[in-house]
Amino acid sequence: MPFATFSDFFPLPPTLPLLHYSQTSQQKTPKTLLSLFSASMADKPQMAAITLGGKASSLSSTSVFLISNKLSQVRIDSSIFERLSSSSNSNVVSPSIKYQIEYPKFLTFEEIRASATILLSKLLLSASPIRIEIPNLICKTLNSESTSLVFESIDVTEEEKCVLDACLSVSVLDGICALLDYGASCLSPVSEMVAALSCEASKANVSAFNLVDSGDGKCVKDEASVASDLKVLLNGSKLTGKVEVDAVSSIPKVYGSLRASARAVHSIARAELNSVTKGNVGGTGEAWESVLMSLESVLRNLGESSLSRADLSVSSIVSDGLQSSLKSLIDEKCPTKQNLRDAYMIASKAACEKDYVKLVHNVNELFGLVMTAVSWEMITAIASLEGSDLLDKNEVAANGENAKVDKKKDKKKKVFGKGTLVVLELVRERLQNVIEDGADVHANLQKLADNLCSLLDPKVPAFGNFIEKIKEIVESNESRRLPKIPKGTRDFAKEQMTVREKAFSIITDVFKRHGAMALDTPVFELRETLMGKYGEDSKLIYDLADQGGELCSLRYDLTVPFARHVAMNSLTSFKRYQIAKVYRRDNPSKGRYREFYQCDFDIAGQFEKMGPDFEVVKILTELLDELNIGEYEVKLNHRKLLDGMLDICGVPPEKFRTICSSIDKMDKQSFELVKKEMVEEKGLLEETADMIGNFVKEKGSPLELLLKLKQEGSDFLKHEGAALALDELELLFKLLEKSKCVDKIVFDLSLARGLDYYTGVIFEAVFKGTTQVGSIAAGGRYDNLIGMFGSKQVPSVGGSLGIERVFAIMEQNQKDQNQIVRANETQVLVGVVSRPGKSVEDDLILAVELVNELWLAKIKAEYVTVKKVFKIFERAESSGIPFAVMVGVRDLKEGIVKLRDVKAKTEEEIPGDKMVEVLLKRLETSS
Repeated sequence: MPFATFSDFFPLPPTLPLLHYSQTSQQKTPKTLLSLFSASMADKPQMAAITLGGKASSLSSTSVFLISNKLSQVRIDSSIFERLSSSSNSNVVSPSIKYQIEYPKFLTFEEIRASATILLSKLLLSASPIRIEIPNLICKTLNSESTSLVFESIDVTEEEKCVLDACLSVSVLDGICALLDYGASCLSPVSEMVAALSCEASKANVSAFNLVDSGDGKCVKDEASVASDLKVLLNGSKLTGKVEVDAVSSIPKVYGSLRASARAVHSIARAELNSVTKGNVGGTGEAWESVLMSLESVLRNLGESSLSRADLSVSSIVSDGLQSSLKSLIDEKCPTKQNLRDAYMIASKAACEKDYVKLVHNVNELFGLVMTAVSWEMITAIASLEGSDLLDKNEVAANGENAKVDKKKDKKKKVFGKGTLVVLELVRERLQNVIEDGADVHANLQKLADNLCSLLDPKVPAFGNFIEKIKEIVESNESRRLPKIPKGTRDFAKEQMTVREKAFSIITDVFKRHGAMALDTPVFELRETLMGKYGEDSKLIYDLADQGGELCSLRYDLTVPFARHVAMNSLTSFKRYQIAKVYRRDNPSKGRYREFYQCDFDIAGQFEKMGPDFEVVKILTELLDELNIGEYEVKLNHRKLLDGMLDICGVPPEKFRTICSSIDKMDKQSFELVKKEMVEEKGLLEETADMIGNFVKEKGSPLELLLKLKQEGSDFLKHEGAALALDELELLFKLLEKSKCVDKIVFDLSLARGLDYYTGVIFEAVFKGTTQVGSIAAGGRYDNLIGMFGSKQVPSVGGSLGIERVFAIMEQNQKDQNQIVRANETQVLVGVVSRPGKSVEDDLILAVELVNELWLAKIKAEYVTVKKVFKIFERAESSGIPFAVMVGVRDLKEGIVKLRDVKAKTEEEIPGDKMVEVLLKRLETSS
């Protein structure tokens, strides 16, 4: 599935000539009322109308934008007249108050019209009685040809005045925010397209766009989506990838934040535009405040980022005349970063003063500045990429054929991205009849700027077409997107693999220390092998398509395949370990994957009572200690103790497993929620659930809690199974105490481990640090599992380390401690510097001859052939290689090589035949 695009996050504005509005109701209305409304629409030119007030109609930000810019008329749904008429007839109070609809003087004409549109909609939605004359007045005024919006005064009742007062201020907030909602949805795709052009104009390195969203919380989704769209636009470009530019590397974060902020604005706008006013303007303002504060911050950052790239595009222009003219126009018409900061501060001040009307107005003003900045970013990028061809036509006339040849050569060198090329062709077509032959550069540049500003003006039809073109480019280039891995899976980069290999080495050493032997099993099993072993979690098993008459599923864990192997081979004793991938059809989240490694250790066979149980728990503590992840605890319980507890509380035996599954959720939910599930979903009596609650809240030091549970008169001692479990736990805790790891153990009666196959001791390790990953290891005794495969019973106990979650902790620890992981183990880099008269093949032969001597001596080595000796140093330093051997022209003649200590930055000359001997001594000393 490809990355989500901007159109997946919020709806694109429609192409303006192709508007879609709600249908006008066909309900019949009295002619006297219709005639009132018809007067407001008389003698108007044919224009699409937006209908308000219908039962099924809803007001959108796009509709508000169109009405506010006189791109559409407004119409009241005919069904509303009957309701308003009934309200007017029932209202016995005669209007006696003169009322004038007025808006703050600082609002723009567009903002006032947007506010009036919302006011009309709010009045039509109002449950309070309003005479038809009031909404009809607003409708008539909005549809007038006047370039200023002045409402006639009207006589109203006291109640109507209250409704108007309540709706008036709210209409300003919602009206301007509707404009911002529409504007943000336009700005996102346009600004990303313009940013792509700037990347080519500035020849920027775009490696920052190599973000991948794996669905596990490691990458911000919006940032990854922006990066993906930009890679689509720039796919195939030969202009990018040369210059490190901060304003380019920050694009995913800045523009991803715009997508998130625009989505938040859209979410509130959609609700507020069609809500009934409650008369609380403060509440409405507070609803908008947080998202607007976020939006203004995002807008300022985006505007400054856009202006920075515009500066880079201007600097990349080689024609002095063109560059000078462009700078002059920018100084005259383009906002500065200081302008953006000033507008941001004014909006922030209004927010601090809780002046919500000024806040929305000021944020809208800031939005206008940013839209202008983006327009000028596009102008500068086009001028840089196409300026010589579009504007310098007189240069060709003056310099003749040579200039034409030079221009053709220059043009051939430019290979644009597949997406940006479409935009450039669109621009060339627009400017074809605008740029005049013979006119000076400045005049033509002025025409180019005016035309492109018009192209990015949301009020003109060309803008809607441009938005559609961008959407078409992105969607038609889906096949050119980078491939994406399924959610809940991961690729592991070289640094991550270094950490994983080290961890696996530690884990394997611990397992082997305890006498375990390796086992590997198929990644999928027969479905019948897996089903019925995992309780309610069986729904998470991945089923495979039927192939060859067998129903198979990916393995859910390593324990059931181990049990199947033991049963199938009639083994009676086996101490095994296995490190392999397992699969869960789960919802991926941070630290939770659909494909992940498990590290299992199991002991099967007849041994001393609690001996294997103790050893498995001991191994678990050794693993976590040697992996050095930080503080953890191992929660421990006994399944027979749980069953005894449920029996004592009166739970029917057939419900033991399902109630255990509920109890097992207490590490993530309160007991009240668990109790609700047990009572309402699983049919347990409330008093029974309360009794369970008294037990499962018990946890603490193993020996202390055990002593409490074995006190005289304890219900557990009266229960045969529970008493046996307490005796086994007592022995286990003594063994753990003797092995000096009981301080890591917490005896917890709420630990249930929902898997069906557990029969005895159960345990679960939990990380206590700041990284939230859930349990990091678990296991227990399962004496009956192997016998479920039709063989004789072989008692077993085992544990599994959730290695992926452990890696999440280790990676976070490295990040917090600023640790740098070296991805290779190379000890020596052999470098041959190009020699006069020798071919590249000759240099390669010499490099291979030298490095082979090191390989034969078991030295980890790599080789390079370079033109400049400093390239060898750069490669060694960047890869963390401690030593470098260098051979140049003079060195070869004299039979020597140069040995460089990369870290100390010292060099010495050594005889070529002593190279291996010297290096072995150096490596032994340095280790």
